[in-house]
Amino acid sequence: MSILESPLTRKLSTFVALGDGDLETLARFHRRRRSFLPGHEMIHEGQKEPSVFILAKGWACSYKLLPDGERQIVDFQIPGDFLGLRSALLRTTDHSVEAITPIEASEVLASDIFEAFARAPRLATAILWAASRDEAVVVEHLVDIGRRTAEERTAHFLLELGARMELVGLGDRTGFDCPLTQYHLADALGLSAVHVNRVLRTLRDDGLLTFQKGRVTFDDFSRLTALAGFDTSYLDQDGPLLR
Repeated sequence: MSILESPLTRKLSTFVALGDGDLETLARFHRRRRSFLPGHEMIHEGQKEPSVFILAKGWACSYKLLPDGERQIVDFQIPGDFLGLRSALLRTTDHSVEAITPIEASEVLASDIFEAFARAPRLATAILWAASRDEAVVVEHLVDIGRRTAEERTAHFLLELGARMELVGLGDRTGFDCPLTQYHLADALGLSAVHVNRVLRTLRDDGLLTFQKGRVTFDDFSRLTALAGFDTSYLDQDGPLLR
């Protein structure tokens, strides 16, 4: 895959028109390619000086474990996402990241990122945008859990994943391939797996959304968007602001 075709390049180009120097720096980010099996903990909470990863293929999740063993999934990572970017600036990692599917990722040292910031300021701006966008997504997840009904939060969450997948060329308004189980959704949405199953059945029976055989299908995108109150402005993916 050329650097122009990489999911990260597609994602960052949404905010900044990348020049040749930026692309050369991104290509250097992809020199250390690694593979991980499902269930592998790529980053663990409390880790010192962790590496940063750029996800090229597969899905991962970031999460916090509670003392009683319960897990809260903070977000899911898809191709084009950074894993552990915030941890490069913190002395101790504040969450864990686990592979959900087989993963291909590029390992990037924190020193490489800092060097890139000095060498390619436009690229640095784009990476800062990506980190800020990730924070906006987590804020929206807090609203999901705190204020939206089970049907609204499930619809909103899956619409958000669809928009993120569409940005990197892996989905569209008809739907996207999704490896998540109802247990993953339960840990992300603050619901039980039984409740998630009931909500998905309701959304399907209402002709809004179908999630089966590893595929999310938006059966009625307009009505689903209205139900969830889904507004993509927080994802900030309408086109480059810096050219």
